[in-house]
Amino acid sequence: MLHARLAAIDADPVPSGEPWLVPALLVLAGAIAALVGTVLGHLLIGAVSGIALLGFALLLWRSRVASVAELPAPALSVPDMGLVASSLALCSDPAVVTDEGGRPLSLNPAYRERFPDLAAPLALGQDEAATETLALIRQQAWREGTGSAIDIATERGPMSVEVSRVGHGRDLLLWRFPRPRRSPLTVLARRVEGLEGEVLAQSGVLAAVIDADGLVLAGNSLFQRRSGLDRRSDARIEDLFESAGESRVRLQAEGADAPVLRLLHIPAEPGAGHSAGISLLFTTAENPSLSEPASLQALLDLLPLGLALVDRDGRFLTSNKSFRRAAALGEDSLPAFPSDLVVKEDKAAVADAVRRNSRGPAMSGDLAVRLSHNPGEPVALTIAGLRNLGEASVLLLLKDNSEEAKLKRQVAQATKMQAVGQLAGGVAHDFNNILTAIIGHCDLMAMRHTPGDSDYEDIQQIKSNSNRAAGLTRQLLAFSRQQTLRPQVLQLPDVVSEVSHLLKRLLGETVTLTVKHGRELGAVRADPGQLEQVIVNLAVNARDAMAATGGGTLTIQTYSIRSDQVAELGSDILPIDDYTALSISDTGCGIPPAVLGKIFEPFFTTKEVGKGTGLGLSTVYGIVKQSGGFIFAASKVGEGTTFVIYLPVYREEGAAAATRVVAPPPKAEETWGTGTVLLVEDEPMVRTVAERALTRQGYTVLTANNGEEALEIVGRGEPIDLLISDVVMPIMDGPTMVREARKTRPELPILFMSGYAEEQLRKSIDIDNVAFLPKPFSVQELSEAARKVLATR
Repeated sequence: MLHARLAAIDADPVPSGEPWLVPALLVLAGAIAALVGTVLGHLLIGAVSGIALLGFALLLWRSRVASVAELPAPALSVPDMGLVASSLALCSDPAVVTDEGGRPLSLNPAYRERFPDLAAPLALGQDEAATETLALIRQQAWREGTGSAIDIATERGPMSVEVSRVGHGRDLLLWRFPRPRRSPLTVLARRVEGLEGEVLAQSGVLAAVIDADGLVLAGNSLFQRRSGLDRRSDARIEDLFESAGESRVRLQAEGADAPVLRLLHIPAEPGAGHSAGISLLFTTAENPSLSEPASLQALLDLLPLGLALVDRDGRFLTSNKSFRRAAALGEDSLPAFPSDLVVKEDKAAVADAVRRNSRGPAMSGDLAVRLSHNPGEPVALTIAGLRNLGEASVLLLLKDNSEEAKLKRQVAQATKMQAVGQLAGGVAHDFNNILTAIIGHCDLMAMRHTPGDSDYEDIQQIKSNSNRAAGLTRQLLAFSRQQTLRPQVLQLPDVVSEVSHLLKRLLGETVTLTVKHGRELGAVRADPGQLEQVIVNLAVNARDAMAATGGGTLTIQTYSIRSDQVAELGSDILPIDDYTALSISDTGCGIPPAVLGKIFEPFFTTKEVGKGTGLGLSTVYGIVKQSGGFIFAASKVGEGTTFVIYLPVYREEGAAAATRVVAPPPKAEETWGTGTVLLVEDEPMVRTVAERALTRQGYTVLTANNGEEALEIVGRGEPIDLLISDVVMPIMDGPTMVREARKTRPELPILFMSGYAEEQLRKSIDIDNVAFLPKPFSVQELSEAARKVLATR
């Protein structure tokens, strides 16, 4: 099951073989050739052959070592708790993901149903011994990777528990409480002995549940009374019956003059290879019609599996409620033929299978078909032949798998969004290198021209278009959750207040803006500029949706959600925590259901060509997810759309937050400096621009193409005042190179250049006292960053 694979596992690259093996074989072959030539008296030929093979082996070895060394650096990945919650929902057992201390982070519906008070796993023990056992298996799982125990006393009775250590950083615990599996026979036995069995008894039908060995597990009151069976006896079904012809029996307890009963046996698991199931006995005419008796229909409606009977001509006789529900049929709207239920392409296969099973030998088989009401979801239709049951000659079995299909779609959507985000982030990162070179060269050319020159306007136009392209890459990075954020602890009403004046101008006179704020709102930690962009993007989309109806009302509301209220929201994705919510609602035309599932995909738009990039809502999605929040959309066509954003309440770590002393930034004009700068960049175009920019500002610049070259320069002992390096490079990446350099120069200032998000890099790079410069950057920004790092030494 997917719940057992929640950890984000990084697979090691498959080795392409030992690079020395083939060259070694060639050297051996050369030695043999030289030896044979010497023995045969051709010393010169043997020597030439050996030298040639030795040279070829050396070239082959160097090429294989180079190919192995040029493997790309692994891409950074960010786990998605939304995907974790969707995966947990697939588990039928109660399951919850917690941190090391046992605090729940995400749980599935089965956990909510089994433990309505949503207690943490460590608090489920009914007594002190159970609580100690839970704590011990938590420690065992954290120490050894897994832990388990059985028969732990809880308020819900004895339970088993399995704990696994999961997560990309192995910093989470997965708790699963497997419940005993009940077989279909157990369910049938309970129903036959209950109300359903009594309904059959009142209709004159004897019902008994039989296991695979022929033992009677249960029977309704009429069966027990007429067969003389004690509920606690271990009787076999063949000991209770006396054959009276094909599919006809007499009850031995009623003697030789007992009436003949028709025997109908329905297997609990068709195709399982055994006869376990439910046996029905009823008095019937010689040629009964199974489409009319109310007793049989009552039994069919009790079964959880969709079941229908078809006559020899391929026409429906009857069906139960489960079959009609799975086929999306009304109570009295059964079609004439089974082939009417499926799409045109599957009609012939279904009709042929029904015909073969109704007239040939009794067989059974499964068909993968697509139902007319839902052609996108194939389902399994079991067709089995029946004999000596009057008009009925074919049995159809159909399972309602709509919930399973829904869960599969949710997981597929979450996986697709994660994959598209990683692709978009990689494309934007590479494009940022190109834009850095273009913007840098524009700055260098502008330094040689004055505003009055003829080329100055062209240079500024190129730079302006490059900045527009940089804005698009920032949107892609926002969707992929890899853009650089400047998070602050803030209140959502303050952000709404800052942007409300801009919204009034954007919305126009036809749209009324209404703002409502709740009480006792918790502070959140996010980038205020990015939150303003989220609100503006959603408001502009709402304005366009209301334009078709001549205007409307845009409502922005903030309110708090406590942890004990999360379960009432009915979301399987939202972890249990305290949230501050931001709701943006409009009274526009609404979003059709077919489109609602695609609105957060990049480049998807319903606007006309040239009136939208398709990155507005994808940018909103990325900003919210990178800020640790969740966003949901609900819409009704003709009524409007509501977007709700949930941001977790920020809590200071420790008794009091440490006061940060921020040095005043250097003035914009203070870009000149002195000293030696080691510049490490694998992209030649970026390296050239950065070298020229720093040289113009008065620095002595040493350049290196990769981390190994940089370490060679550091090892020479030359004075280096600042190290500027890219993060992702071939052979040796920037962080690895910096760690090696700091072994000999622990106080060396570091400035990383990268197109990835600063927060993401700081989580993956455990290096102190480093500064970040996001790409793309201008010559001025690079000079200011270098001066600022040197000023803080």
